[in-house]
Amino acid sequence: MRVKSLLAVTKQIGKNLLFNQSGLHARHCSLATCSLQNTNANLHPLWKGQLDIPGGTRQSPIDIRVRDSIFHPDLAPVKTHYDPNTCLHIWNNGYAFLVEFDDCTDKSVVSGGPLENPYRLKQFHFHWGVNNDWGSEHTVDSKVFPAELHLVHWNCTKYRTFEEAIMEENGLAVIGIFLKVGRHHEKLQKLVDILPSVRYKDSLTEFNYFDPSCLLPSCSDYWTYAGSLTTPPLTESVSWIIMKKPIEVDHSQLAVFRSLLYSAVGEDEKYMVDNFRPLQPLMNRTVHSSFQPSLLLSDAKKKSEKHTHRQQSG
Repeated sequence: MRVKSLLAVTKQIGKNLLFNQSGLHARHCSLATCSLQNTNANLHPLWKGQLDIPGGTRQSPIDIRVRDSIFHPDLAPVKTHYDPNTCLHIWNNGYAFLVEFDDCTDKSVVSGGPLENPYRLKQFHFHWGVNNDWGSEHTVDSKVFPAELHLVHWNCTKYRTFEEAIMEENGLAVIGIFLKVGRHHEKLQKLVDILPSVRYKDSLTEFNYFDPSCLLPSCSDYWTYAGSLTTPPLTESVSWIIMKKPIEVDHSQLAVFRSLLYSAVGEDEKYMVDNFRPLQPLMNRTVHSSFQPSLLLSDAKKKSEKHTHRQQSG
């Protein structure tokens, strides 16, 4: 019953997107207006051609411009409390693999930061490229990372269910974490080891006692902005929290990600790579940071030194 309900929700969400809802203003998203250079040909078929998106003024992902982000001194550190016993299973939905959690209680939550109340952890998943040159959905000053982790939480104070929250204002909080190639990530290996069991679309296997806090970077600095889901139904219900520092994984771990398939058993094999959405325009939004951007501090120091030098010369 659990598997059937998950598949039913996913299929219905897809229908809500692909068939534009009447009465809602739609903005066209096409490769001509919102794509990463040099990766257009590698995009998932979902993002090739035009796609009508209801609304479309707060879409994600975006390019975070460090100089344009605004330091917000009142932004507190993000607090996570994850109970590894709430980890249920992992499944391949034909676009990514999802690790899902029991969200019936407040045992696994995120709070603090820009959030007014705790949000329950529903699932986490990754986006990655065919190689290490691209793969992340968000970028920082146009810098692309090989992969990006999304920890998806929902507002259980305002809404009764996850399915309700994804459609509503302030319904979701997603922590985004960049991955870069470097040292072997020991804690991630438990997840990597089980991925072959969900190689094919719609496959699901039990995955217990995993604490996703082991995937958080040691640095607590982050950016935050109001955005959307990056997969159907693309609703603008997300408070994004993008961690500044990436975590390190090695080549072999990413290689296992890339060995998964979009296709089901018996279908022509299509490798699960480049499962990211193209960049979207920032429009009139502001990106806030919990830290003073180093570039701005450096510029301020240079200006101060230059001003002092002029005074001494005068």
